[in-house]
Amino acid sequence: MPHQIAKLEVSTPEAMHELGIKFSHLLAAADVVVLTGPLGAGKTTFTRGVGEGLTAIGNVSSPTFVIARTHKREDGGPVLVHVDAYRLGSPLELDDLDIDYENSIVLVEWGKGMADGLVEDWVEIIIERERATRHAEDEEEAVDPRIVAINGYGPRWAEVSLA
Repeated sequence: MPHQIAKLEVSTPEAMHELGIKFSHLLAAADVVVLTGPLGAGKTTFTRGVGEGLTAIGNVSSPTFVIARTHKREDGGPVLVHVDAYRLGSPLELDDLDIDYENSIVLVEWGKGMADGLVEDWVEIIIERERATRHAEDEEEAVDPRIVAINGYGPRWAEVSLA
């Protein structure tokens, strides 16, 4: 049974990035975060925020063609491993990447169902796109909010909240 860490509305890409920075402060070695949501929902924007909050070295971008990127950190903390599981068919294929889960912080985009059985504790972040909430004369001013649900699984996340 998941523990709800947070559920909130995020209105802009900048706010999604800031949420990633804030969430990064909860992370430590051996943490696995699974991000799910439709194309363009903000998974990579969130992950860039996490990377910034963790002082990741290098550009945190979608690793679609290489499947996984490892980023060392300026502060010497555990590496950030950013995985794009879109082309992976099962948790076994994720396991085949030979990630050092114990000494890394792992974020898996398109990872629904991928952490089950691989690790005891993980966080699932579900990003849902809502329809524009107001009609603006200038299309760039239209708001297209996301509903972000952050759920923890396992003892590590049982008492955690994003305040």
